[in-house]
Amino acid sequence: MNKTLQKYLPERAVGPCFELIKTYGVHLKIVNHRVTRHGDYRKMPNGGHQITVNASLNKYRFFITLVHEIAHLVAFERYGRRIKPHGAEWKHTFQQLMLPFIRPEIFPAQLLPLIARHFKNPKASSSTDAQLSVALKEFDPIERTKSYVFELPTGSTFRLYNGKLFKKGKKRVKRYECIELATGKLYLFQPNAEVELIS
Repeated sequence: MNKTLQKYLPERAVGPCFELIKTYGVHLKIVNHRVTRHGDYRKMPNGGHQITVNASLNKYRFFITLVHEIAHLVAFERYGRRIKPHGAEWKHTFQQLMLPFIRPEIFPAQLLPLIARHFKNPKASSSTDAQLSVALKEFDPIERTKSYVFELPTGSTFRLYNGKLFKKGKKRVKRYECIELATGKLYLFQPNAEVELIS
């Protein structure tokens, strides 16, 4: 397991993460890329704990995702299964698990202030924190062929991963109004949503 983790995690996080996995009896599955999620946690019928994380994530996003999912396990064990999945108990648990790792030996200097800010009130997904998400993208191993919604000119047409076409509209407080071309329905997009520019 240690050897496998070395491939996916920052070097100085491997040992402590291995300890977390052992302590909480996690069965870790590293899976092919899923568009809709970075990872997930589930309690198995036999009482075991399974966490899956996408193999395609860069090591910093993989690490945050792994600890995010372990926080679900720990929060459910500590506070019971009736808590909200991303409620106060999970946020507190996630903060406590991440705190020892927010150090320059683990994260690059440019990520540290963004991670520190994010963990003051962690979100259900690091992808909904636009600044952190864009900063983490810089460490992706493959060349970026997609654009972020915030980069596109107003009025441009773009395609989502599912093939649907949208026209970019004006910015609301944080998100962008976009019209689905086939239906005329209005949708709100996070500024860091990755899309394919058509025209």
